[in-house]
Amino acid sequence: MEQFQDGHHVRLRSRQTGTYLHADDDGRRVSLSRRRASMNEAWAVHLFQPPQAQVRYLLLHSAAYGRYLASTDAPAPRGHSGLRVEQCDYEPWEEEAIRWQAVGVDSGNDVLLRNVAGRLRANGRYLSVDDFNSTGTMMHWVVERIPARNDAPRLAAPTGLRLPRSLAFVLPWRVIQYEQEGAEESNVGFAWESLVFRGRSAYHLRKELASRLGVAMDVSNLVMCVRAGMHGRLTPLVVDLPHSRETLDIIVVMAGTPAHAELRYPDVGAD
Repeated sequence: MEQFQDGHHVRLRSRQTGTYLHADDDGRRVSLSRRRASMNEAWAVHLFQPPQAQVRYLLLHSAAYGRYLASTDAPAPRGHSGLRVEQCDYEPWEEEAIRWQAVGVDSGNDVLLRNVAGRLRANGRYLSVDDFNSTGTMMHWVVERIPARNDAPRLAAPTGLRLPRSLAFVLPWRVIQYEQEGAEESNVGFAWESLVFRGRSAYHLRKELASRLGVAMDVSNLVMCVRAGMHGRLTPLVVDLPHSRETLDIIVVMAGTPAHAELRYPDVGAD
């Protein structure tokens, strides 16, 4: 477990295929990709030890969408053994599925990742959790640490032509639930606000939230964070929204606050 430091970011590269653990753009699936310098290949480390437990678990949540690497009860894609692996929210009923243990193997920086369903296995471009009693290189993962950036990455500006308001209805929509960080502490019975947002642009979503919250300062000082589930850690949203219509919970963090100072961004372009 010494390769994993709480709050830091890592990549996991398959020893067998040379490809990286990748959080797919739908915000749910997980695959293997040859891309390296991407938020989708970066995973934040969340170390967790239950009360009275002797074991400390490794939880990994995506730097792109905040969801946690989890085993499921569904079978792996056709032609592959084991159970499917997905990104999921950190809810009390999902705790066993997202708890991993990293076990070192005798090949440098490699680890095995296992949870209640078995070991994480590379299956071509897919992943599965398999209880097959094997420690072959399909189950070996090279841990690559990612240094932190000194500043937050810029949100990607929207590309292409922006549709006029009269045609905006053709864009896919989703519900965004949002609150400002710390608001729940000062408002008894505080209820999340919500809005219907069309499209995937994080740039446009930030402008919309700044307007609704009455932010007078530079909008770039407003950081949107995804909270994936009741116990999920805050993950800065620096990529466009996933290809889905699932409701997103957004915590707005303002520059100059303690919460803002604690945010960490992986430098995915570093060597």
